[in-house]
Amino acid sequence: MRVLALREYESREFDGIRLSAADRRAVADERFARRLRVRELVGGRIEVSAGPHVGVVSLDSCEIRVEPKYLGTGLDVLRMLHHAVGTAPAPLAARRTFTDGAPHLRDLVALMVTAHAERLLARGVRRDYVRREAPLPAVRGRLLPDRQLLHHYGQLDRLACRYDDFDTDIVDNRVCAAATDLAARTTSSLAVRARARRVAGRFAQYAPTRPADARADLARLSYHRYNEHYRPAHFWSALLLTGGGLDDLFGSGPLAARAFLIDMNELFELFATRLLAEAATGTGLTVESQSRHTHVLWNERTARPYSEIRPDILIRGGTDALPFVRPVDVKYKLYETRKVSTADLYQAFLYAHALARDPGDAPPTCVLLHPGGASGDRAAVAVRRWDGAVSARVRPVPLDLPAALDALDSPRRAEFLAGLLAETTRRG
Repeated sequence: MRVLALREYESREFDGIRLSAADRRAVADERFARRLRVRELVGGRIEVSAGPHVGVVSLDSCEIRVEPKYLGTGLDVLRMLHHAVGTAPAPLAARRTFTDGAPHLRDLVALMVTAHAERLLARGVRRDYVRREAPLPAVRGRLLPDRQLLHHYGQLDRLACRYDDFDTDIVDNRVCAAATDLAARTTSSLAVRARARRVAGRFAQYAPTRPADARADLARLSYHRYNEHYRPAHFWSALLLTGGGLDDLFGSGPLAARAFLIDMNELFELFATRLLAEAATGTGLTVESQSRHTHVLWNERTARPYSEIRPDILIRGGTDALPFVRPVDVKYKLYETRKVSTADLYQAFLYAHALARDPGDAPPTCVLLHPGGASGDRAAVAVRRWDGAVSARVRPVPLDLPAALDALDSPRRAEFLAGLLAETTRRG
């Protein structure tokens, strides 16, 4: 199958590609089109336009791979995911599995699903009580008189009962069974496929019930001390089953099996929030994610909130006399090489005016955190009143993603996190 490669936010034309009827239905789906735009042209050509989603799409006519723009490979995206959600085993071990070229992102996630499922099998899969209803030759649990009269009237050897069975066929194992089965059927790596098939076969014995809708089973998941160790396996399983949806479930069935695309905007926000939260531990500062504020935009006629604002991150600290609040707006845009957009400045200035608190007489400041190298332009943008006084400031702070990933996997982790927090919270 022909592989078509492009990067985020890139648009390219490819010759000699004719979409099948199934391909046309897939690319016309609204959920698909929001992530990747595929347009047929005359003469057997197609135009592929990528946005902020990276991953792979398997069509009948071709395979489309969208590589990250600010990172090197899909393995770097996997490392970023690993640090954003705090899972194990470390993705760097994936390099030893793929010997036939650089793997794409879906194969890497399939490997993580398989590795975590293998760990669960080695530890022993969990059992729990499952409520069942069935006709039995003797009473077990509770007899259901209404069911008996309706379905088994006069049959003394078939008694309608409701009972609890201590079994492995529970939602925790069904999610892993569905994910390993999908990995075994769709991964292009022979090494991962062989491992996934072995694991899927064993999980099928423990959880033979196939979910009608993977999203329904994922929504039912809840964690406690008996199944907390399932959480990493469920995270990677959900990522594979939903086609890369970190928050919104991309779907289930044929479309999710065809496309695996991760929204880098959302991943970058998760990653930055996790880093700042870890950096603030033990410093007296707290990091709030997506906090809602309804008192900022106010309808004076009705004396009710007009709308809410929700900054990506709020860093709080200080004392009652000298409060400190630093809003952080996370943008997955390369502002290292171009000016900050006016729309992003307006949003950041609103956060600065309404939410920021800086001790002393310093103007309130909002930080604009974006991907970029250490040599990027860090000049702040100020709002000046009619008399020339600065009333608010927006300060861009670049986050070098390759350098950050290297530092997080090294003894320099604490030093890097402390530097990031200091740069985000400094005055001026």
